[in-house]
Amino acid sequence: MLKMIERLGPIDANRATDTLTLTYERRVMGRLKATSDAGCPLGLFLDRGPVLHDGDGLRAESGEVVRVRAAVEPVVTARIAAGLPLVRLAYHLGNRHVQLALGEDEEGGFVRFPPDHVLEELATLLGATLVHHQAPFDPESGAYSQAGQAHGHDHSHAHDQDHSHAHGHDHAH
Repeated sequence: MLKMIERLGPIDANRATDTLTLTYERRVMGRLKATSDAGCPLGLFLDRGPVLHDGDGLRAESGEVVRVRAAVEPVVTARIAAGLPLVRLAYHLGNRHVQLALGEDEEGGFVRFPPDHVLEELATLLGATLVHHQAPFDPESGAYSQAGQAHGHDHSHAHDQDHSHAHGHDHAH
C-alpha cells in the first residue's frame, strides 16, 4: 500500500504515475483507505482541513505522485439568467452554508450542489431551472483559502463588550 502523506496542490497530469477518483465526500477526508484507478491500494495520511480538488497531486512516502480526480456523482445544476438573478441565486444558496460549485459553460452560468429538496425548492422559488444529473462535484474553496491551502480566520475583538454573532435563519434541511 502506498502511503500518501503530502498535498501538492494542482499538478499537470503528466507529472502523476496514477490517478485516484473520489467523490466530494471522500475528498474532504484526510485519512482513508482507497484504491487508485490503476488498482493500487492507497492510504491517505494527510493534514486535516483542506479539501482535495480535481487535479490536485498527492505525494507518497516513497516519492510516487498520484493525481486526484473528482468522481461523477449525483448533482443538481441550477440555471438562471446571468447578472443579478444568478448572483441572487448564489447568494441565497450560499447563505444556507452548503458547498456550491459555480461554473459557466456553453449554456451560461450555473450553481451546482448535491441533491437536497430544501435547496432545490429555494432555487426554484428564485426562478432557476433545475437539472438532476451525474457530474463531478468540485465546490468553491471559499474566501479564506488559496491554491488549496486553508487559512484560519481569527474572529476576536479587542474590547470587553459582550455581543452575539447569532443569525436569524434556519440551518435545518
